[in-house]
Amino acid sequence: MSGETTDESAPGDPGEVLLDVIGQRCPLPVLRARKRLIRLEPGRLVRVFASDPVARIDMPHFCAEAGHELVEVRDRGTWVEFLIRRGEDIREPDDELLSKPVSDI
Repeated sequence: MSGETTDESAPGDPGEVLLDVIGQRCPLPVLRARKRLIRLEPGRLVRVFASDPVARIDMPHFCAEAGHELVEVRDRGTWVEFLIRRGEDIREPDDELLSKPVSDI
């Protein structure tokens, strides 16, 4: 885990992708996970390593909102490991909602 974003197949599991976002702050861990999951076929797995404390809250919320399955969460001390299965019918955020200031939502 380097602190740089890495995106590669997990050793020994061609169906699983690793995404290392250790050292990156909100909102980057969720945005990078979203971008990676969109490019995968439904059912594929992404293992995300994140050190931002906010990711512990944001990643489960993102999965629930977008239609992905949060398979596993492991606390590794200074970072968290998330295993996410790409959903069949994923939901993209509403562009109109995203363009509004937070105070208007």
